[in-house]
Amino acid sequence: MVAREASESAQCLCPSLASLNAKDVLRRKHKRKSRQHQRFMARKALLQEYGLRTTPPEPGSSPGTEAASSVRQRPRAESGGAQGSRKPTPRESAGPLPSKCVAIDCEMVGTGPRGRVSELARCSVVSYHGEVLYDKYIQPEMPIVDYRTRWSGITRQHMRKAIPFQVAQKEILKLLKGKVLVGHALHNDFQALKYIHPRGQTRDTTYVPSLLSQPSLHARTRVSLKDLALQLLHKKIQVGQHGHSSVEDAVTAMELYRLVEVKWEQQEASSLQPHPEDREPDSSTDMEQYMEDQYWPEDLAQGTSRGTGEAPGRTE
Repeated sequence: MVAREASESAQCLCPSLASLNAKDVLRRKHKRKSRQHQRFMARKALLQEYGLRTTPPEPGSSPGTEAASSVRQRPRAESGGAQGSRKPTPRESAGPLPSKCVAIDCEMVGTGPRGRVSELARCSVVSYHGEVLYDKYIQPEMPIVDYRTRWSGITRQHMRKAIPFQVAQKEILKLLKGKVLVGHALHNDFQALKYIHPRGQTRDTTYVPSLLSQPSLHARTRVSLKDLALQLLHKKIQVGQHGHSSVEDAVTAMELYRLVEVKWEQQEASSLQPHPEDREPDSSTDMEQYMEDQYWPEDLAQGTSRGTGEAPGRTE
């Protein structure tokens, strides 16, 4: 009798427990889906805010209602404070992105007669934030006569792990392509690399004193990187008897550029006309120039002018 009642009560409880478990499972699934949906909607709103995603029209809605909803949603996004609005920083509005800006410095040794020819022996390239992107010793094309260790910091031991100039040149130019290039007295580096960077993408830190309106520094035509670092960055470089470090010099040049970056890039942006050095040569003007009388033999010029009465080169 007791056993029969216990079995009947167990059978009554089992369906209720099963229904509770099923409801609990459904409730958990619903919570999981709602959380996923919330994350999805948050990401979707973020993409729409930055213009990376457009809102598709809902089925049954007309273009007028969609435009009205976008107008209603726009003030809400703009009034969201610092999180909803993204104001560009001065660097973003005036200068290149950090990933598009690098600094370079080269160290040279002496080759040729009496070591008077400067050839590349080390090159360092650093990023906008000072990370080393490239730093290799390079074997000059001619035998080294003077290592110039006092200034270059290069010794005979460094040349044991040096790579050929042609290989280094390809690696460096690939790294500089499309970048804004910062450096000090860059004409020396370009001469050693046998390369000329586009003028509109070149930032030579010898012009930093004029941008800062420093009369004491601007009085000298060429201020050394060491003096600029000491007076503007309060930093000592190129000290000791071991010579210069191209990595240290490249990092210092980038720090000087960042000191005047906003003003420099504003000036560059104001000069919208391209530099003559960056323009492609016009062959038609060259041809017309050499059609003038001064470039023709005298007897030919006189003969054509007498016979036809036209300028030389104009006859058909």
